[in-house]
Amino acid sequence: MLKVAVIGMGHIGNLHAQIYTERQDCELVGVCDRVQQRAAEAGKRHNTRYYLSAAEMLAKEKPDLVSVATGGFEYSSDHYEPTIQALRAGCHVLGEKPISNILKNGEEMVRTAKEMGVCYALDLNHRFTPAAREAKKWQTEGLLGELLFCNMALWIGRPEQLETPFYHLKALNPHSVDIIRYFMGEIEEVQAYAMMASGRNIYSTASINMKFACGAVGHLTSSYDIERGHPMERCEVAGRKGRLVFEDMWREATLYPAGDFVKRVYTNPIFGGFSNFDDTFRDRINHFVDEVIRGVKPEDIDGSAESGLKAQRVIHAAIASIKANGACIRVADVTE
Repeated sequence: MLKVAVIGMGHIGNLHAQIYTERQDCELVGVCDRVQQRAAEAGKRHNTRYYLSAAEMLAKEKPDLVSVATGGFEYSSDHYEPTIQALRAGCHVLGEKPISNILKNGEEMVRTAKEMGVCYALDLNHRFTPAAREAKKWQTEGLLGELLFCNMALWIGRPEQLETPFYHLKALNPHSVDIIRYFMGEIEEVQAYAMMASGRNIYSTASINMKFACGAVGHLTSSYDIERGHPMERCEVAGRKGRLVFEDMWREATLYPAGDFVKRVYTNPIFGGFSNFDDTFRDRINHFVDEVIRGVKPEDIDGSAESGLKAQRVIHAAIASIKANGACIRVADVTE
């Protein structure tokens, strides 16, 4: 039985807790939040002990695995302290994205996990779906061939005023960059432009060009200015043998073989398939728990925190490019 705890009991933290309680091989031994009411309500909801201090919970409950679902400034500032505490306590950790918008903190978090020999992953849930895995299987089977380009788009309407000019890029694009890296590998250089739509105080729509280590090229369009519709996310990956399109995380993936008028399609089944966005969290969390139980090596964890840190470095390179009026920025050169 895996002893599990959750730190940060907002909507996402409660979803993590609920998913753990659905498993027969996990025991939710505690939940934690600095806000008394949130912590108490979560403890009652999930029938477990609640804490106001992560350090106290870790010391008393000694969990094997901890979800860190905190928020904070730019949606990530509160991740660092409880993550470091959990890692140093010898816990496997599943953290919410972004890993950290202070890159040196993210580097320390990844380094600490390596030093402790524990698994550390991020909840980059947009590609933890049967459709994404089917698309990746086509690529692994060689049905795309030599990679040529990737076009990614993601839009989620957020009309409210937000904290900082680059909040949108930092908070939303860990998902899109993770999907791009999943299919295309390392990103070496970026060149980006962004706009503040009318009435906005942030760069709310962005266009980012990418050069990959494999030699291919790509592009990401990202926006907080378009209301959620159908679809809201699209990834196109093209190679010399074929092209695939992966839409809306779980809805559909299509393979277009080069020179062939017959296409291959995976469609989310009506019965037994994903029913809503929460199922992407369920898939991602269950996948990580299964890896921990199987004893997968920390360096082999799917959707690792190190991969999330690399994605964040790409985003910071894009921000540096925007600040430099579209200059080309090497990702390896970004330090903050």
